[in-house]
Amino acid sequence: ITTGQLRTGDRDALFKVDWTGVALTGERADSLALLGKDTEGILDGLALQPRTDLDDLAEAGDHDTVLVPPMAGGAGTVESVHAVAAEALGVIQAWLADERFAASRLVFVTRGAVSGEDLAGAAVWGLVRSAQSEHPGRFGLVDVEDDADAALIPQVLASDEPQLLIRGGEVLAARLARTEAQQPLGWDTSGTVLITGGTGGLGRIVARHLVAEHGVRSLLLVSRRGPAAEGAEELVAELRDHGAEAVGEACDVTDAAAVADLVTRHKPTAVVHTAGVLDDGVVESLTPERLASVLRPKVDAAWNLHEATKDLVLDAFVVFSSVAGTFGSAGQANYAAGNAFLDALAHHRRTQGLPATSLAWGPWSQDSGMTGTLTDADVQRMARSGMPPLSAEEGVALFDAALASGEPATVPARLDLAALRRQGEVVPLLRGLIRTSGRRTAAAATDGDAAAAFAQRLTGLSAAEGREVVLDAVRGQVAAVLGHGGATEIDEDRAFLDLGFDSLTAVELRNRLSALTGIRLPATLLFDYPTPAELVDHLQARIAPEPSFGPEALLGELERLEKGFGELVITEEVHEQIAGRLEVLRAKWQALRDTAPAAGRDGSPADEDFDFESASDEEVFDLLDNELGLN
Repeated sequence: ITTGQLRTGDRDALFKVDWTGVALTGERADSLALLGKDTEGILDGLALQPRTDLDDLAEAGDHDTVLVPPMAGGAGTVESVHAVAAEALGVIQAWLADERFAASRLVFVTRGAVSGEDLAGAAVWGLVRSAQSEHPGRFGLVDVEDDADAALIPQVLASDEPQLLIRGGEVLAARLARTEAQQPLGWDTSGTVLITGGTGGLGRIVARHLVAEHGVRSLLLVSRRGPAAEGAEELVAELRDHGAEAVGEACDVTDAAAVADLVTRHKPTAVVHTAGVLDDGVVESLTPERLASVLRPKVDAAWNLHEATKDLVLDAFVVFSSVAGTFGSAGQANYAAGNAFLDALAHHRRTQGLPATSLAWGPWSQDSGMTGTLTDADVQRMARSGMPPLSAEEGVALFDAALASGEPATVPARLDLAALRRQGEVVPLLRGLIRTSGRRTAAAATDGDAAAAFAQRLTGLSAAEGREVVLDAVRGQVAAVLGHGGATEIDEDRAFLDLGFDSLTAVELRNRLSALTGIRLPATLLFDYPTPAELVDHLQARIAPEPSFGPEALLGELERLEKGFGELVITEEVHEQIAGRLEVLRAKWQALRDTAPAAGRDGSPADEDFDFESASDEEVFDLLDNELGLN
């Protein structure tokens, strides 16, 4: 696949994020509150009383929308990013854990986060984007430049856009747009290209590509283990066979001094930063340590490379980011934060006149990159989500096309727009690529339609019948998430973890069930109710209408009770207890008849004429059978 083929044949593989104007409705978000101190004073014009914590906020009454002002970080860039991201994570987790705010929205306000001015704020955007994916409707993002922009926040928040910029009085929303290669990048074949993660999956692919297609003759392959890394020796030999001098070197790129020494000794003419680690989990499960461990290879390493090379003349400074930071992948809030930082760093370098390109990659195939551990089910899930994995050949072609586009930040990812369109409501980021009919848009906008239809299906059903409907629905959604051909193979008593669920698929199932039922469900749903059977009982209890106690429903319950008699093995004591309860129920039933004015349907005396005191048990049960239609 060549760059030219990508330009003319596959228009749905290379994108950029455009910020397009959106019209305000004239409405204003009511009941605003402010959580935390606004140290910059950028929200002063809103005249909101700062609330110190959630308890203080709760005492102030109910608020539909709560603003979090820009957060102050540490002295250095790296320290600031870590501190602000950790603080934002803590606020998100506390917000989700507090049921007092279950119906409210938390909106993070940043200043210059998207433009690269506030790199710590950019990490917050990635973090919150994932929280938005995991908890639709609970979070928002607004980026401003000054207090004049901030004055528009009440009007802006009346929009249905979850992420917005305000610039000079104009309101902008993110839209993914196609971009194309323009002028191919010329690589200095006499210089040295430094590749971090150079012995890993993506690093190997890039190294081979630069040698074979661009004639690069000097490569510095950096990794933690360097030449001792598995397969490093063979890779170096392979590259040498193709005429390149490749050197493997061990270096901790999160160590600023080590990176500075590395750059001083080798003086690279280009940098390709591919290093990264994963530690996925829903946002509630993340700890400061899990956040920091994923940020370091992205934030610390990229900043160290920036600082060490900013005075050099580079052909290219390329950082491998991820769509996780652009879309806000569920279960990857820490990874999204690190990659959103990389995208902002590219913009930051461009404003300083330095070369920079951030590539927010979609998933690569199983034999490439950090997705090498994906199962077949994972790949199928990605395909259903509208983002099938890239092959190595597609990846390197997009690598060239992205660098030739001239954009500071691109999104090389295969998008199956037809599959995305079939999913129903289009996420705001894709509204520029996917056009929907007015009918479909209107249907998608009415979130309660599907939930109302599902609730209607349960109306008039007995508890047992209603449970079957809910069970079928849960099985169907489970099968769709896991990629099973049919729903009947889903064992309701088998644990979700045994069925193959992880944190990502758990969130996907939760979101599907929330949309189906209209109920706000926690991200920990499958851990709270670990089997389909338990989940069905929970959902039925929350969505089923009040049970009908008409004749048909009552007969159904009696039949179920009678069937249960034959399956019981009981002691004499339990037998007596049950017999006593049945006698009480019989008496209550007869008491109902005592107040009814009508005579028996078959000519038998009405209740008021029936002598319960002198009647035998057989006569009483015969009357009951007559009234229930059992005779």
